[in-house]
Amino acid sequence: MSKDTKSNTTTALAGTPVRLYGQFPQVGTTAIPFSLVDKDLRDTTLDSFANKRKVLNIVPSLDTPTCQASARRFNKEASGLDNTVVINISADLPFAMARFCSSEGLDNVVNLSTMRGREFMRDYGVKIADGKLAGLTARAVIVLDSKNAVRYTELVSDIKNEPNYEAALAALKAI
Repeated sequence: MSKDTKSNTTTALAGTPVRLYGQFPQVGTTAIPFSLVDKDLRDTTLDSFANKRKVLNIVPSLDTPTCQASARRFNKEASGLDNTVVINISADLPFAMARFCSSEGLDNVVNLSTMRGREFMRDYGVKIADGKLAGLTARAVIVLDSKNAVRYTELVSDIKNEPNYEAALAALKAI
């Protein structure tokens, strides 16, 4: 029996409901610590970004056009802000994430893989429970302040859609 617990949280894939494991963070709570894998195969924790504002751009895979679009947009918009780090999180291997960002000239983002630290998906309520993408993450954006308080969240209503960049960036700038 899996230790995952399903929640009532759902998203959709092309309009078809998709159930998720875990509980999606709520504004005002403190982000759950995590450890994910960086481009050099090092375990990287949330504490690695201490005292910085953080945009967690959570995507199923940087091999899809919508995920690529969000990585490009956050690289352009948020990464130029002072004391801010944009973190792309996906199940992609770190090598693939680095290759995409290198080919696109996206050098203002940090890529982290769930290859070790898969509990992140459950802890953050974004683990897809069933269907074609089971085991990957739903599309979501979480903005954290420098003390890891959750200041903005969006669990995108359909995985094929892009997030609300303007709302996420407004929340980030308001910190």
